[in-house]
Amino acid sequence: MHPRRYKWKRAFIIVLAIASISAGFAGFSVVFRDNLVFFFSPSELLAKMPSPTTRVRVGGLVEKGSLQEKSGSYHFIVTDGANSIPVTYTGLIPNLFREGQGVVAEGSYDGKIFIAKTIMAKHDEKYMPPEVSDAIKKSGHWKSNYKQ
Repeated sequence: MHPRRYKWKRAFIIVLAIASISAGFAGFSVVFRDNLVFFFSPSELLAKMPSPTTRVRVGGLVEKGSLQEKSGSYHFIVTDGANSIPVTYTGLIPNLFREGQGVVAEGSYDGKIFIAKTIMAKHDEKYMPPEVSDAIKKSGHWKSNYKQ
């Protein structure tokens, strides 16, 4: 074979490899785009104001005295100590869910109320998910009796 033919063959293989990697990355991002959920503290959520169609997670403490239940629908406030977000959720809440404890809610924020589709509670009365504890530490309202 001629050296010129090797150059074209090598160039073709390189272009094919780049195209394959690009197509794989594009396919990967399309498939996982719907499963990508960002975590925000109430302060971050208020600052960023994601689109009402964007699925996000908000975490913090359930504000004491804020929990109300009516016909299987729960209304409560999630706070990071600096800011608070009203949350509404319809469904069964976890057994460990209670006021004054850490919670992560997944859903969407319409600018006024966070509409949760999923509620996740922590493991015991002093445990807090790392995302929630980091948000509370950033706000300056961390208490030493919490544990990660």
